[in-house]
Amino acid sequence: MVSVRFACGHGASDDGAVSIRRGCPVCMLIAETGRSRRELISRALPTERTRLAAETRVGASYEWRCTRGHDRYTATVLQVLTGSGCTKCRAAAVAPAASPAAGVAFMKPSLRVGTSMTEQRLRALLGERIRLHHGVNAVRIAGLFHGRTEVWPDILVPQLRIAIEYDDPGRSRTAHRGLGEASDLEKDAHLRAVGWEVIRIRAGGLDALGRTSVVCARLTAAVVDDVVAMMRALRGDAAVDAIAIDGTVAIDGTVGADATDDAGIDGTAAVEIGNAIGA
Repeated sequence: MVSVRFACGHGASDDGAVSIRRGCPVCMLIAETGRSRRELISRALPTERTRLAAETRVGASYEWRCTRGHDRYTATVLQVLTGSGCTKCRAAAVAPAASPAAGVAFMKPSLRVGTSMTEQRLRALLGERIRLHHGVNAVRIAGLFHGRTEVWPDILVPQLRIAIEYDDPGRSRTAHRGLGEASDLEKDAHLRAVGWEVIRIRAGGLDALGRTSVVCARLTAAVVDDVVAMMRALRGDAAVDAIAIDGTVAIDGTVGADATDDAGIDGTAAVEIGNAIGA
């Protein structure tokens, strides 16, 4: 059997180990689900923690303590990071009373998600076109996404029930590809299941991820205008006009002059995108 050493430092330590220039499967899943290995280890029984600290296999089984005080249970690392917990927690997650608030946007004060400079610019540019709601950062869903009953899109427009995501491959050129892309699709499906739409800006060479993607080389004012046009195609001019900043209101199927002059487009983006979606 070949010994393997991963870039995260886990794996074999002998001199003959083959080095792999990526994290181990456990570290990759931890990053994908927004957790930490310390958090994962704290959930295991004390007798399991030393072994878990060096674990690289997501299919390895351990004994865990329920975070809600229920009985201890056996599960794989994958099940703990993406599931809802012990047997009682799993039953509660699918019970009729588990999703009365599905689709509701809310503010989660403890949420700590890094925001890139590009995402901050996106928020600023969008805020010049529509009135953003700064009191929400999460949406309740009816199912489970990485073990949670909520998702955290980049920008929420609760007045329209639209979430906006900015995706680019990052410095590694691997973000939002492979497992990341599958996770994005799952997240979008959860949002649509509770009545939300998702507009994804796919930059830096990423392909479209569904019919409501806006593909671009980089974020520009014209790209944000396309996002607003997509909103109009999805929810209608009247709904978007209700939250539009003065000068960006649609008139007779076109966008106001202030918006089109800045973006360099012909003011018919909403109509064209609407036709594409209806096709």
